[in-house]
Amino acid sequence: MKHRGPISEFITKYYLHFNAASLVDAAKGYEDQLAQGSKMLVSLAGAMSTAELGKIFAEVIRQDKVQIISCTGANLEEDIMNLVAHSHYERVPHYRDLTPQDEWDLLERGLNRVTDTCIPEEEAFRRLQKHIYQIWKDAEDAGERYFPHEFMYKLLLSGVLEPYYEIDIQNSWMYAAAQNNLPMVVPGWEDSTMGNIFASYVLKGELKASTMKSGIEYMTFLADWYTQNSDHGIGFFQIGGGIAGDFPICVVPMLYQDMERTDTPFWSYFCQISDSTTSYGSYSGAVPNEKITWGKLDINTPKFIIESDATIVAPLIFAYLLEM
Repeated sequence: MKHRGPISEFITKYYLHFNAASLVDAAKGYEDQLAQGSKMLVSLAGAMSTAELGKIFAEVIRQDKVQIISCTGANLEEDIMNLVAHSHYERVPHYRDLTPQDEWDLLERGLNRVTDTCIPEEEAFRRLQKHIYQIWKDAEDAGERYFPHEFMYKLLLSGVLEPYYEIDIQNSWMYAAAQNNLPMVVPGWEDSTMGNIFASYVLKGELKASTMKSGIEYMTFLADWYTQNSDHGIGFFQIGGGIAGDFPICVVPMLYQDMERTDTPFWSYFCQISDSTTSYGSYSGAVPNEKITWGKLDINTPKFIIESDATIVAPLIFAYLLEM
């Protein structure tokens, strides 16, 4: 029997019912997948990077407990923003009490609010813009095209941001991913600050849209990756909902139904941490069994849903995987 640290011991001893028990069941199921040789996809929606999930997720990456990531454009960039501008962030614990004028005052100060955390425009957005533009431009001049995450990997590994580091680099999940050249898909990347900035350069005629590889290319990459890596199963660990989850999970029905590759295996594990409600008709709130009807999960796929706050739940599951 594995010796586990105090966090793992605490949750296994006291998390015995309802969502707490589901958390432990999902963590054990994730560990079982890895033990049997399955690979794992983790999807990141919401503002998990600004919530500083990287402090533990980076170690999950370093210990090879995730083999591919799907995330929003916001999560892709906000981990790096926190890396280079952390001391300029402001926390607003009383955010529920802010008036429209208070919000306008934050805007005037160059602070963009994400719930209780304000991201500084100049030190975060514009600092990255200066350096990422040059990487985009250099690629275009060389006739090269890359995915959004590949450009971010180049940015991190180039060393140009090192003078700005304001947190321990070991707490950046994007840096850990870049070091390992971890496969990634970033669906809907255009819906992000860097996506907007890239579009502005296209509008100004300074860059070509084709320099950035597209969402369709992400899907074809994922289709090949899934096909090559699914011999022992691939599990799906979803934090939140939205496009970061639905885009990658659809690769299975695309291969099985649209490509007519009927030997394509279903996802071998599924867990979602979500606070969405199923009755509203959303993907984010859909119970796992609904995915059976879409050809994403099998009848016998281990399925877990934890209806809670991902900023509380995800670090505990990752701590269990790391035997903390």
